Amino acid sequence: MKREVIQIRCSIYEKKLLKKRAARAGISLSEYLRLTAFQINIVERLTPEQLECYQMLIQYKNNFMRISNMFKHRDSRLAKEVEDLAEKIRTHLQNFQK
Repeated sequence: MKREVIQIRCSIYEKKLLKKRAARAGISLSEYLRLTAFQINIVERLTPEQLECYQMLIQYKNNFMRISNMFKHRDSRLAKEVEDLAEKIRTHLQNFQK
């Protein structure tokens, strides 16, 4: 039901940038401009490479926790360092989900 047209002026660079951001968010340029005009937070979608990296980080965190558990009785200091590293990865992943 959208029948009204609004024209804006921008540079070629600005237009390309807006189109690119809209594409990364998976929406049309018109929808992107409407949402940003109403100050709605737009979350860009992740590329397959980024998703693969985050899946790898989850595996690393799990592996570091397993290693930490193996060394708890042998070398508590090493176990603590590995556990801290796993915690840093977990914190990063939690921030990513927000």
